[in-house]
Amino acid sequence: MLSPSDFQTYAQWAGLATLAFGALTGLCFLFQWGIRFRLVGATGFMVVLTVGLFTLGVVPFTRTSIPGAVRYSTVFDSGADQVVIVVPPTINQAELTATLQQAASNLFSVGRLSRGEQQLTIRARTVLHPEAGVSEPLLLGQVKRSLFVKEDDNMEIQIFPESLAKLPPAVPLSEQAT
Repeated sequence: MLSPSDFQTYAQWAGLATLAFGALTGLCFLFQWGIRFRLVGATGFMVVLTVGLFTLGVVPFTRTSIPGAVRYSTVFDSGADQVVIVVPPTINQAELTATLQQAASNLFSVGRLSRGEQQLTIRARTVLHPEAGVSEPLLLGQVKRSLFVKEDDNMEIQIFPESLAKLPPAVPLSEQAT
């Protein structure tokens, strides 16, 4: 994965190329060359590219890692105040709590729409297969956090114990090898 310093380097080179395109465009207008209007578009594109690379160099790419959290996948994101993640059916309560905390931190974005809501709700679910050809989605818990504050100390984590009781028992590692 590229680091912010890599993007800073790319932004510098793109900035120099933008200046070169701008100078060439200026010469084209000075000498009335036919390619001048095409170079206006190319210079504009270079400006947008340079600004984008500069922004990627300024904004850090950090992901929170909470000990005990398991891997999850985002299966629904409204871009506003609702997100659904899926977790493996072998998860326990401690892992679910850590995973919800990690998802709440990683899925926060200042660009989310509030639509009148003050909180982002992230629901964790899994899919059980009670028999062949049948899938049963099971909501395990949820976390509500602020849509506007990055470091939210007032997150509300709610675990549904009746749903956790429906999960299949974990298989010990000694039995998995056989």
